[in-house]
Amino acid sequence: MFSENPIKRRHSRRIMVGGVAVGGDAPVSVQSMTNTETTDVAATVAQIQALENAGADIVRVSIPTLDAAEAFGKIKQQVAVPLVTDIHFDYKIALRVAELGADCLRINPGNIGREDRVRAVVDAARDRGIPIRIGVNAGSLEKELQKKYGEPTPEALVESALRHIEMLDKLDFRDFKVSVKASDVFMAVSAYRQLATQIEQPLHLGITEAGGFRSGAVKSAIGLGMLLAEGIGDTIRVSLAADPVEEVRVGFDILKALHIRSKGINLIACPSCSRQEFDVIATVNALEQRIEDIKEPLDVAVIGCCVNGPGEARAAQIGLAGGSPNLLYINGKPDHKLGNEHLVDEIERVIRAELQRRREQGDTAPDKKVFPIKQTG
Repeated sequence: MFSENPIKRRHSRRIMVGGVAVGGDAPVSVQSMTNTETTDVAATVAQIQALENAGADIVRVSIPTLDAAEAFGKIKQQVAVPLVTDIHFDYKIALRVAELGADCLRINPGNIGREDRVRAVVDAARDRGIPIRIGVNAGSLEKELQKKYGEPTPEALVESALRHIEMLDKLDFRDFKVSVKASDVFMAVSAYRQLATQIEQPLHLGITEAGGFRSGAVKSAIGLGMLLAEGIGDTIRVSLAADPVEEVRVGFDILKALHIRSKGINLIACPSCSRQEFDVIATVNALEQRIEDIKEPLDVAVIGCCVNGPGEARAAQIGLAGGSPNLLYINGKPDHKLGNEHLVDEIERVIRAELQRRREQGDTAPDKKVFPIKQTG
């Protein structure tokens, strides 16, 4: 496999969101957000646990009311993954969730209100070691910035972020991260590029309101991929009008494609053609569902014919090359031949056996960095 990662990662200040480091040399973390009613404690806990099982490092929960804040306290007691509380306008909600164990407060100081209220929230965060996330969105820019720029622009997003940052700076609070999201890929990318040169804090990347599963995944992959390939970004959220679990899966797929993180199976598969010796699409779809629970990194190739099949299969840790019969490779060497019956069962068996062998020998670990990424000042 190609063994060089050209990404030189932007140096940023390290903060802690619960037990998850964000920034510095910490792995780029993957987030999602619940879409249940927060006051429905059971449903929210179930969704958070599903996100955690999918690999989410951090989960955000919207807290629109004090009732939701009280529900959050019950939710926090039942889950292990760090929780970011999403709060707007009412500083009392921020104070309450800080008491109840929030791992991060997502606020915009500018919409909290008077300076004494902002100070109260910052003091609560400081006293409990809770970081803050400033979240700027093109759809909710301050009225004076809308008037100044006429429409959302990258410069307007950055100016909004710097206004909020200035409030925290005056209170000598440094443990925060920032997002400058837009639904337009180029607007978001430009804003993040500008902001990355002006602050030392970690950046939370996202293309907001990206769309449904397919279109949103494409827009997110392009926008986040552009930034991550430049070394910009410390934590990501893929925003999809879909099951939040899919946000986590797409997020890790983006990181895997860039060789930044390697959680789970990296499945290499051909698009299939008339040369295929077995139904590639059906095999891959079934296999993906079978191996969703696996967190350890492993390259698996499923190629339908003998043209590219042997080369791809040899390069992967587990590889199937189509033929008459098909040939399965393990760690670069031909291992055994397979008919078309029970292909998925056999590939899954070999994958799990290989991972078990690695566990016993101590030569595998879940979600390690594929290649080292250089830090730049």
